[in-house]
Amino acid sequence: MTNKHFLLHDLAVTGPSSLLLTFADGEQFSVSLDEIITRQPTLHRLTDPEVFASAAIGEWKDTVIWADDDNLELAADNLRALAVEQTGECSHERLWNWMARNELTLDRAAQELGLSRRMLAYYRSGEKPVPRTVALAMKGWDALHAGKPKTRRSGEHEGARRKALPSKIRA
Repeated sequence: MTNKHFLLHDLAVTGPSSLLLTFADGEQFSVSLDEIITRQPTLHRLTDPEVFASAAIGEWKDTVIWADDDNLELAADNLRALAVEQTGECSHERLWNWMARNELTLDRAAQELGLSRRMLAYYRSGEKPVPRTVALAMKGWDALHAGKPKTRRSGEHEGARRKALPSKIRA
């Protein structure tokens, strides 16, 4: 992963299950890992304050790792998405998942949301933050299409669709 917005520059442990992450693009986010630690049995060791305090940036600057244990490693892109969601904003992962759930290509999603393909690609990649108006447009689109069967437009084919990113953080 070479995108600056997903490479870690610095991290600080700010609480029993909280981190302050600074990314290479200069953005800084606080993230609470309470829920993910509770939900993922493999991360249970992070409830130990000593283990959690051992948080470090991974070798390639794209993960956070604890106690030098590969089983206690979380991807920086997922951590950034979680932190964005915790601030009440919309993350690039939510956009990816919305497109996949509704079987929308980049072109079709851009058209449905009233965006240029290029801007939607920026939002989907995480290179630019997803504006609140886009998050609201996705909710509105869902409401308008609730209960309707998914249909592809002519010219779209199976290979044109992308799989959804995991909605939970990779552990």
